[in-house]
Amino acid sequence: MTGAAVAQRIVLAIKVDDPALAQRLELLLADVPGLRLAQGNEVPHAAVIATPGAERSPGAERSPGAERSAEPDAALTPREIQVLRLLAEGASNKSIARRLGISVHTVKFHVASLLDKFEAIGRTDAVTHAVRLGLIQL
Repeated sequence: MTGAAVAQRIVLAIKVDDPALAQRLELLLADVPGLRLAQGNEVPHAAVIATPGAERSPGAERSPGAERSAEPDAALTPREIQVLRLLAEGASNKSIARRLGISVHTVKFHVASLLDKFEAIGRTDAVTHAVRLGLIQL
C-alpha cells in the first residue's frame, strides 16, 4: 500500500463485550485493505457496537413493545462523535457551532441524529448511553 493509500484508511472502532470475539474480529480485520482499528481515544470514522445476544437481522424492524436498547442502530459519524464529546462537556448548541465552525442549525441536526440513534430522551441521556458504551470518556 502506498503512503497516500495508508493515509486514506478508514478508522473503525468496535465495541464487543466478548473478549474472544473481539480478538477474532481484530485478527480478521487486521489485513483488510483501507481499514484499521481505532487505538485508545482516537476518533474513528465509524463505530460498530455488538449487542450481547442480539440476533436481529439487518434491516429488521423493532416490535412496538420491544425493550429500549442503548445501542445505536447506525454507526456514529466522526462529526457526531465530536458533537457528543462537546455535549458531554455541557456545551450549548451555539458553543458547539462556534467550536466546530458549523451553523447552529447543523448542530441541532447532529443532536437530533444522536438522540435518534441512541433512542435517548435528551442530551444527557445520549451522553449517558455513549459513556456506557465506551464511545466517549468523561
